[in-house]
Amino acid sequence: MTQHFDPALATATPVVARRDRGQRAYLAGAAAEDRVARLYTEAGAQVLARRWRGAGGEIDLILRDDTGLVFVEVKAARCFDRALAALSARQIGRICMAAQEFAGTQPDGLLSDMRFDLAVVDGQGRARIVENAFGGF
Repeated sequence: MTQHFDPALATATPVVARRDRGQRAYLAGAAAEDRVARLYTEAGAQVLARRWRGAGGEIDLILRDDTGLVFVEVKAARCFDRALAALSARQIGRICMAAQEFAGTQPDGLLSDMRFDLAVVDGQGRARIVENAFGGF
């Protein structure tokens, strides 16, 4: 049996592969966010929003605990070092802008007590939380 080359299939393969990678990344990110949200709620925090999007950008998790508002960026990677390295200064700036917008919707507005945490999740599902990770911003 002779196989014929189909150019439509040849060009579709990279598109399908890219879509599949994107879907896997989305699902891995959602699972990491679920894991981190669970850790915070087990510690008594209340989830206010997930993947909240404002004009300034998106915040993965917004919580309230006994200290005030907690804005959490969640990074998932095979290892903790890779997850930590995935956060850029530009992204921190966008998160801070979005956090200001969200805080403006709260009763105390920008006077709300707040902090920015970074949560990293490795390929085994282990999570580490760095509180006040954006201390310089």
